[in-house]
Amino acid sequence: MVTSEYSAHHLQVLEGLEAVRKRPGMYIGSTDSRGLMHCLWEIIDNSVDEALAGHGNRIDVILRADGSVEVVDRARGIPVDIEPRTGLTGVEVVFTKLHAGGKFGGGSYAASGGLHGVGASVVNALSERLDVEVDREGKTWAMSFHRGEPGIFANGSPDSGFTPYLNSSELRTVGKVAKGVTGSRIRYWADRQIFTKDATFNLDELEQRARQTAFLVPGLEIVIRDERDGEPRTTAHKYDGGISEFVDFLAPDGAVTDTWRLMGDGTFRETVPVLQDTGAMVPTEVERVCHVDIALRWGTGYDTTTRSFVNIISTPKGGTHQQGFEQGLMKVLRAQVDQNARRLKVGTDKVEKDDILAGLTAVLTVRLPEPQFEGQTKEVLGTPAVRQIVTNVVSQELTARFTSTKRDDKAQTGLLLDKIVAEMKARISARTHKETQRRKNALESSSLPAKLVDCRSNDVSDSELFIVEGDSALGTAKLARNSEFQALLPIRGKILNVQKASISDMLGNAECASILQVVGAGSGRTFDLDAARYGKIILMSDADVDGAHIRTLLLTLFFRYMRPLIEAGRVFAAVPPLHRVIVMNPGSKPNETIYTYSEQELHALLAKLTKAGKRWQEPIQRYKGLGEMDAEQLASTTMDRAGRTLRRVGVQDAEAATSVFEMLMGNDVAPRREFIVTSADRLGRENIDA
Repeated sequence: MVTSEYSAHHLQVLEGLEAVRKRPGMYIGSTDSRGLMHCLWEIIDNSVDEALAGHGNRIDVILRADGSVEVVDRARGIPVDIEPRTGLTGVEVVFTKLHAGGKFGGGSYAASGGLHGVGASVVNALSERLDVEVDREGKTWAMSFHRGEPGIFANGSPDSGFTPYLNSSELRTVGKVAKGVTGSRIRYWADRQIFTKDATFNLDELEQRARQTAFLVPGLEIVIRDERDGEPRTTAHKYDGGISEFVDFLAPDGAVTDTWRLMGDGTFRETVPVLQDTGAMVPTEVERVCHVDIALRWGTGYDTTTRSFVNIISTPKGGTHQQGFEQGLMKVLRAQVDQNARRLKVGTDKVEKDDILAGLTAVLTVRLPEPQFEGQTKEVLGTPAVRQIVTNVVSQELTARFTSTKRDDKAQTGLLLDKIVAEMKARISARTHKETQRRKNALESSSLPAKLVDCRSNDVSDSELFIVEGDSALGTAKLARNSEFQALLPIRGKILNVQKASISDMLGNAECASILQVVGAGSGRTFDLDAARYGKIILMSDADVDGAHIRTLLLTLFFRYMRPLIEAGRVFAAVPPLHRVIVMNPGSKPNETIYTYSEQELHALLAKLTKAGKRWQEPIQRYKGLGEMDAEQLASTTMDRAGRTLRRVGVQDAEAATSVFEMLMGNDVAPRREFIVTSADRLGRENIDA
């Protein structure tokens, strides 16, 4: 039986950790899966900080079947000697003292992800059991904790008998290791008194972050092993190319330039409180060094993909380092456009930031001691001096690239300037077109495609545009729609695959051009969500393979050129029924019509009718196309708001969605073939509607 009583010896330690248990959200954000993942990354990041400092090149993360997780590294190992001020071993200090560890004073880590020294102790406080083993000084040292309190468990289970240390703690010696072998193994069971029942470790999120970390620390291998579902699954991430490989991985389009690396550093001075031997905090002016490392490339697209990091901490909302990066880009590229104004035929127009960032994929990293973040979440870097240091590095390195006499550099910088000026001219042209459109009067609005069957309402929030497959379905849909707020646009068969085609090909395609014209909000980078003419865009295609393909092609068009509509949740797929079952009622009672939308639903309905002793008409009608339904059936099942079902098209992870669209619809055949071959075993008869 695990005791919940705390001994007097550890009362002082546990007073601090009790605050963590009472207010866990203050330290880990939440007590659901996000908080669980936060705890795991606190432990992993300690090993990553060791790798950053040059100690250890592999980290293993093992998700055990019993709900525990283990993190293994081959770094220096947690100190096992006595810390003089507390009289405790280094292991106990790290796992029981808040704001304690090697991140303070600058002695152990020049730049680390951890700032506050609370990570390991917080995880310990929120764990039902935590075991730590350290290989150091030729021995394996071990210690166990129960909700932050050191002691001994009866066996390997977290709910086995636990005996706390009463007078003094013991860092046990449990084995020997060869000379020079060092490292740490930490295994813990999250406390279910703290975390919600449905809190689980998210493997996809873990692998995504492990991949990101491996990119940021070249040569570091992070191995993830999942033993929770029977057969273990292992993945490894290691990238010797560092952030250059990261840029190539992130880039969603074809290349205009190679991946360029901009590196440099700068120094600055700041006044910080420094802990003296006497225990007093004294303001002291110190000199800091900020290292800047940037990888970037421009592609043929218009999307901008940037990732910024401070000591491998992701800063999704930017900060002073990102401001300095953009400032440096603007300074150099504006100057280069001005110098080449005659060749580029620029005139008096000025390049803006959006013109420069279009098609840019960049990873920006800075490393500095004790960075200042705005807020608890570390999402925005606040250290002021970093801005100018990054600007200087970008300016020097990029100017050197533009003034290089190498043939490749000259060719690529020339293409880049052409692209930036083309973006500028497209922006000016789009703005002129938009202003012209605004000046048009109501009589001129007849320029919309003739095949559009518009609705009467001018209320955008209430209006719906149905994109219908084929003219035959259009005839039925005209009778089935509510003409007050439902508009129809027929398309002829399969539209152009815009993932493979150029922008000019897309605009030259009649079907694609009609859709863009009817939506009325532009395309690509100039798309204006507020200008969209309809509140909902509903894709209505047949329930067969061709219909699914047409829907995929339409979604590719919306994702690539009208993505804000998808991100705003305004694109839907209609769900027409697959079957119509007419249940025969006895006597003069009218027969009942029931629609089903999948094979499973049909079988369940027939089983229910059989059990109730009811008969149905044979054969059961299987709809292959929208044209097989009459107007009343189409209205009641698919178009009438009272009875229809719509599937909202969403994009939770734009980066993953982009790579999937590129794999399935892009020019590169090999990844698509590999996906089809490797995924074939997931497809069985139960997955096919037949």
